[in-house]
Amino acid sequence: MSVETKGALVISLDFELHWGVRDHTPLDQAERKRLLAARAVVPEILAAFREHRVRATWATVGLLFARSREEAMICRPERMPRYEQAGLDPYAERLGKNESEDPFHFAPSLIRMIADEPGQEVGSHSYSHYYSLEAGQGGEDFKADLASAKRIAENSGYRLRSYVFPRNQVRGNYLPMLRQAGFRTYRGTEPVSSKAPVTFQEQRKPWARALRLADAYFDLNGPQTVEFPRDENPAPVDASRYLRPFSTVLRALESTRLNRIASAMKSAAQEGRIFHLWWHPEDFASHPQQNVDFLRRVLNVFETCRRDYGMKSLSMGDMSEVTHLNELAVSCGVRQ
Repeated sequence: MSVETKGALVISLDFELHWGVRDHTPLDQAERKRLLAARAVVPEILAAFREHRVRATWATVGLLFARSREEAMICRPERMPRYEQAGLDPYAERLGKNESEDPFHFAPSLIRMIADEPGQEVGSHSYSHYYSLEAGQGGEDFKADLASAKRIAENSGYRLRSYVFPRNQVRGNYLPMLRQAGFRTYRGTEPVSSKAPVTFQEQRKPWARALRLADAYFDLNGPQTVEFPRDENPAPVDASRYLRPFSTVLRALESTRLNRIASAMKSAAQEGRIFHLWWHPEDFASHPQQNVDFLRRVLNVFETCRRDYGMKSLSMGDMSEVTHLNELAVSCGVRQ
């Protein structure tokens, strides 16, 4: 018998602002408007979580913690990747003095807002939006990036336990470095071949994008719920579904999109498994009202699963505690 007997909803958000798209989206007026809208929607997401008593992990790019350009420079890694694609280099980005002057690359006030909200975990999305599967980087560069991510978070009083690989470029031989750096959990990829860890170029191939889009609306791969992690450090908390944002073109399929999520969440609740939903706060920027309303509908489904099946809300960090309890259960002979 396992310590956990109920299913769980796990939510993680990749909090990036311009760092997540800087290699393919210029910081022009349209992008500035989008990112300001993304900042404005963060309190709305937090309010929805508070209303439904939902816990979540906000995997945050380390450079967003910086309170000034000087702090960002001081905390830069001792080693930096030399990506073969020069456009991937984050250290070529021009920065303003601080969050007030440059709210597109700095966000300490938003991070504090998140951290002050009960049940919300501040996690890591690397220091520099690090690309683990791109050519021109290596293990020592990754290790240095982790050290910088921890350092800049600790400068403001945050302890990082959970890690999300940027662009889901999970690299197995880097996991021991996460453990050595003190991370207890990481987000694994969705358990289907079309979501396997690959380079960004591979992710952007038309067939791969089409499969991901179709899966958001139609049952191509089943519920994609995942088991609770067992005695692993760092513990994998595999993703189940990307919460695709509202689309005016596909608005007629909104109920289909919700039903796809609802059926998978109910399956996890009934079978004692995890349903791990993830997205970027920036995804809500273009249609904030429609996206927040849809999120509330998703959380209403969770409320039903909590009432009917005892489903829990857990952050990624909470999962490390579940893993620890399972370790104790094994040592005490509880689990058979």
